[in-house]
Amino acid sequence: MENFVRPVLTLPDSAERLLLHSCCAPCSGEVMEALHASGIDYTVFFYNPNIHPKREYLIRKEENIRFAEQHNVPFVDADYDSDNWFERAKGMEWEPERGVRCTMCFDMRFERTALYAYENNFSMISSSLGISRWKNMQQINDCGIRAASQYPGVKYWDYNWRKQGGSARMIEISKRERFYQQEYCGCIYSLRDSNKHRKSHGRDIIRIGVKYYGDDDTEGAC
Repeated sequence: MENFVRPVLTLPDSAERLLLHSCCAPCSGEVMEALHASGIDYTVFFYNPNIHPKREYLIRKEENIRFAEQHNVPFVDADYDSDNWFERAKGMEWEPERGVRCTMCFDMRFERTALYAYENNFSMISSSLGISRWKNMQQINDCGIRAASQYPGVKYWDYNWRKQGGSARMIEISKRERFYQQEYCGCIYSLRDSNKHRKSHGRDIIRIGVKYYGDDDTEGAC
């Protein structure tokens, strides 16, 4: 990306280590490289029980593991816990994207992140979720702050990863690394609604595991 100037970052409140919740490699790529460039000590925490089907989940996780290993960054795999997610989503099956179901989903993922941080001496958590232009940043930050507030000594860093070219850099890194390009947010209901929209516009339904950044000029659903 021409004329890109990545800001030098400093963890707030004199925190020494960051636990970074990652939703996927495309969203976390720029965040991870920005942290690395600033010399921040961080660990990637992968907990995304919303992702469906399991094949999609495994592809997204393996992509993230590959990128973390490439940067010698510790990676915590919190595993798939999908039954718990479906139990919490009951009654919200037809809620719209960015609605209460998404709030529940963010709460669930951040609560697990904050718990791990508390149990493993991380005083700061953050997430790659907010870099996506498809997400409501205020909704994400509210969930992160709420989760962190449950644990003494843990705070949520609400840094805006989109600013100063962050979102554009995210796409550039995804194309450079040829990351898997997911075409829906992740959950079964997002997949259902995305396919319904596609059918109504005469498009083919989503095919799992076939599309990668760099294959064309689209930006995916992250």
